[in-house]
Amino acid sequence: MNMGEKTALILGSSGLVGNELVKILLEQNNYKKIHLLLRRPIEITDSRCEPHIVDFEQLGKYDKLFKVTDVFCCLGTTIKKAKSKEAFRKVDYQYPIEGAKLAVQSGAEKFLIITAMGANSKSFFFYNQVKGEVEMSLKTLNIPSLNIFRPSLLLGERNEFRLGEKIAEKASGLLNTLMMGPLRSYKAIHAKSVAKAMAAIAASNKTGVSIFYSNEIQRIADKH
Repeated sequence: MNMGEKTALILGSSGLVGNELVKILLEQNNYKKIHLLLRRPIEITDSRCEPHIVDFEQLGKYDKLFKVTDVFCCLGTTIKKAKSKEAFRKVDYQYPIEGAKLAVQSGAEKFLIITAMGANSKSFFFYNQVKGEVEMSLKTLNIPSLNIFRPSLLLGERNEFRLGEKIAEKASGLLNTLMMGPLRSYKAIHAKSVAKAMAAIAASNKTGVSIFYSNEIQRIADKH
């Protein structure tokens, strides 16, 4: 398939990484159409982007939108913002899995998702446990090309203020200089780097299941 014939769908395009991803995909001009599934309107002027206000509780109603080449999932929240574990699980597990199933049914070639550095279904931490569970479930769906990105602390300008992350960001500059060898994977990474790596992998011929940690995500971003 010629790059100009490709189409994409982004879940979570108004978030930290999703917002950067939209800009990068438009700059690269590899897609003739990019569908953005959103909860609320955003300002977008490029005709290649088609925003859709959807009810994520009923993603199946929008199955025709998933007839694209690549599906990017940048959905993610915090328990504080979601207000409960149940609500958190919907955003970080239920919606990505339902989106992936629709992608498979519609014949999408690639599914690219952001989870977390500590993703582990057996983790004592609920956040990491859910991230691990979503990875496990995705691996059972026989997606032709499943690409999982596990960044560490994400840097960038968020729409909402998160005190804990702001403090961590301030400390990350010093800590990053100390993280060598095996600790390299734990370096904080900018959202734009994650988005660049996702776009690069989407443009590759990679098939099967691939997991990318922060240091590799950064290496891929630096090359592009």
